[in-house]
Amino acid sequence: MKVSTDIEQRASGIRARARWTDPATKKRITRALVVPDEEAAEAFFDQLQRSAKVGVDLTITLTDYIEQIGDRWKRGLDPTSTATGYWAGLRLRVIPAMGHVPVAGISTGMIDRTIDDWELKLSPSLIKSSVAALVRVLDEAVRDELIEKNPARNRSRRSYGKSSVFDFSSPSDTSPRAHAIKDLETLTNLAAACGQAGQPYSDYVMLCALLSARSSEVAGLWAEDVDWDANIVTIRKQTFPSSSGLVTKQTKGREERPVPILRPLVPVLERLTAGKDPTDRVLIGVRGGVITTANVSRATKWDELVTEMGLPQLSRHGLRHTGATWMADAGIPLHVLQKILGHKSIETTKGYLHPDLGHIAKAGELANRFLDAQTEAPQRPSGKGRGRSKPGPEERGL
Repeated sequence: MKVSTDIEQRASGIRARARWTDPATKKRITRALVVPDEEAAEAFFDQLQRSAKVGVDLTITLTDYIEQIGDRWKRGLDPTSTATGYWAGLRLRVIPAMGHVPVAGISTGMIDRTIDDWELKLSPSLIKSSVAALVRVLDEAVRDELIEKNPARNRSRRSYGKSSVFDFSSPSDTSPRAHAIKDLETLTNLAAACGQAGQPYSDYVMLCALLSARSSEVAGLWAEDVDWDANIVTIRKQTFPSSSGLVTKQTKGREERPVPILRPLVPVLERLTAGKDPTDRVLIGVRGGVITTANVSRATKWDELVTEMGLPQLSRHGLRHTGATWMADAGIPLHVLQKILGHKSIETTKGYLHPDLGHIAKAGELANRFLDAQTEAPQRPSGKGRGRSKPGPEERGL
């Protein structure tokens, strides 16, 4: 491919221009840049030559690159509200802030300054989804050799607007335990506060937490999924909004999972399933539609509400973490908890275990009671001296 280059002196510096014909589209393409000197112009031309070798324009802006790669950055994402939220963050926040910047020119400092600005007007959950989307796009840029490393990668672990007041005695923000409600009283208070916007929002809070379920799974519950004889709710489906409307499909793990009906949830489920046909939804919104995490956020003014309650770090997904944490603390065996939560890897489930050794000590107590039930402790002899015979097998507890 023949590339013609020229430079022209301008009042603001030197305009470096390159032109070539795209062999695929036969269109004439021009790239121009104003640089301070001829050395910078040569560097610009070299960059275009490297672009030709890797097959990607190294001067491409973030907006054009996102359009070029299409949905490639969504690979591995379950197409639930997560993917929708990421795309919203990319379209409404990332592109307006940095879309005009060449991908190769995006720095860690630029991303930090952008997040600083977002924190003045956006909730932590919106910032998190926006940064997560940017991380995925720039990961693709690394694969395309546009950049050597992802400048947004470490920013995905930054604490967005976290308050030091928040403390659930958790080891770190990366642990799912850090995003759980501390006790049942706090949960019921939150549910009551959400209920001010409508009873379904209160029920949503209780179902997500006490079933350790995702928002989409609560929306996908049918009356037939509640088995009162076995005292179990079977989570089979999830319902979530997409660009083409509501979608109902298998759960994220693509497997059904049984969840025990905890006592505080019994009156809620009894009320929600009373008089319903097996294929009726358990939970419907105030206007008869499906409840989504976005509905809850808007109707309850979630971020303001949880901040006022001293839970500024709590997201809607934190309700699932709450139930999982409580069941882990209750001593439910790890392999059983893994099945309840639907984790593919038991390492994910281990994140809900308490970091101290308290449960190890309790495990020892349980084991000792088990052994004590099988045999009585041997009696010490009351007599002294050598004249006493050795205790027989029964006395020794054998």
